[in-house]
Amino acid sequence: MQKRNYQAELEQLMEQLAQEGRRPTLLVHACCGPCNTKVLDTLAKAFAITVLFYNPNIHPRKEYDKRCKAQADFIAAFNDRHQHDVQFVEGKYDPRRFFEATQGLGDEPEKGKRCEVCYELRLQEAKKFADELGCEYYTTSLTVSPYKNTEAVNRIGDELDAEALSTSQAKFLHSDFKKKNGFRESVELAKEYGLYRQNYCGCIYSYTSRFGAMGKLSKENIEKN
Repeated sequence: MQKRNYQAELEQLMEQLAQEGRRPTLLVHACCGPCNTKVLDTLAKAFAITVLFYNPNIHPRKEYDKRCKAQADFIAAFNDRHQHDVQFVEGKYDPRRFFEATQGLGDEPEKGKRCEVCYELRLQEAKKFADELGCEYYTTSLTVSPYKNTEAVNRIGDELDAEALSTSQAKFLHSDFKKKNGFRESVELAKEYGLYRQNYCGCIYSYTSRFGAMGKLSKENIEKN
């Protein structure tokens, strides 16, 4: 079975919107500032965007704060440079919600079941915010990274839409932002904007995998760091 070309579908929709002279509202879940550089560069010409920084998976708290600041700083610089009006909203930092959702999945590899649960957790919140703000679409910057499972992200978006078909107005916007050198361009843009760039995915499990035993921290102490 041939895989869908999600990015081609997105480009086709953007062309259609341009022809119609329409610029719908879009909620973009941002995993981090560097990844979101290419995403906003792609989408801002076609959509009126609000960026949501909701990532309760990020460990430790000081790392979360660095990434949140980098995202806010980027949006301010992006708006100033391109005369856009991208809005920014920060979700609740609640690592216990992440731990509860991923209980028993600590030994899963990257791109495994734990990551899919994490994608769903963040997309659920993105859809909630999109509905509250009255956005027509919602999406995520997760698909710009080669370390994320793009098929799983888009499948989860479809599943959430199907579950809330009768109560939700926001529709998931498919994407594969790493296509056409998207990830490489996000790295270059992050350097251009002088953004802080992390060296691990984000959660305590990826932190431990990256830094070894020194990266371990108990659930009880997670909010103190």
